[in-house]
Amino acid sequence: MKIWLDGGLQDIESARVSVFDHGLTVGDGIFETVKAVDGRTLALTRHLDRLTRSARGLGLPDPDHDEVRRACAAVLEANPVPLGRLRITYTGGHGPLGSDRGDHGPTLVVAVGETTRRPDSTAVITVPWTRNERGALTGLKTTSYAENVVALARAREQGASEALFGNTVGQLCEGTGSNVFVVLDGEIHTPPLASGCLAGITRELTVEWTGAEETDLPLDVLERADEIFLTSTLRDVQAVHRVDGRELPGAPGPVTAKAMRIFEERSGDDLDP
Repeated sequence: MKIWLDGGLQDIESARVSVFDHGLTVGDGIFETVKAVDGRTLALTRHLDRLTRSARGLGLPDPDHDEVRRACAAVLEANPVPLGRLRITYTGGHGPLGSDRGDHGPTLVVAVGETTRRPDSTAVITVPWTRNERGALTGLKTTSYAENVVALARAREQGASEALFGNTVGQLCEGTGSNVFVVLDGEIHTPPLASGCLAGITRELTVEWTGAEETDLPLDVLERADEIFLTSTLRDVQAVHRVDGRELPGAPGPVTAKAMRIFEERSGDDLDP
């Protein structure tokens, strides 16, 4: 297996990143996960635009989109997989042990791993911890993911694949790696970006393609929504059949099923919408 590291392909066994890389020591980094089908990426331009927004939010230099595109193409060509999780990681680079950055410049890593198609529906839980809708990293896709690791581990313990967070004012926010949508009286709603959720690429496309409304939603909307679904790069649109102890029989429901069809058709027609 080969990965791209700082300018070229390297064997994974010999590729090395400094133990003083700021991405490791203080979580000073950002990333994108891109779906690759038979070597072709989905929505790469939108992912690169968000990578740049995240970099600017952290005060990192803008990533070179041309280099990242070359890296993605080289990695996919060197590691052919039918369905891949393409991971772009961009960090503050070699730095001191404290929070100040060094002057060595950023680190860029691109790697791919094979994955499988997600089930049509899944179980989720809610967790007691909150997203901070006013934090310095709010809305940025950073490598500081330890909170998500803890929440996802709890979900796994309870037979679920995702954990959902509220924010500091009790509104529904997002999952550890997904956005959440609810169906109320036949209409699709999702929390607005002001809730503190990540501006998911699949979320963005789903809103555009289905006409979903961005709505402030209390966390307990999950107890009464007619249908619930998640969106993410590797889930696409995925129905929820259980949230905590509440079963949603028949998932995916009719509105979710239509959203799933629309997403599959539109993303199949245009790989870089």
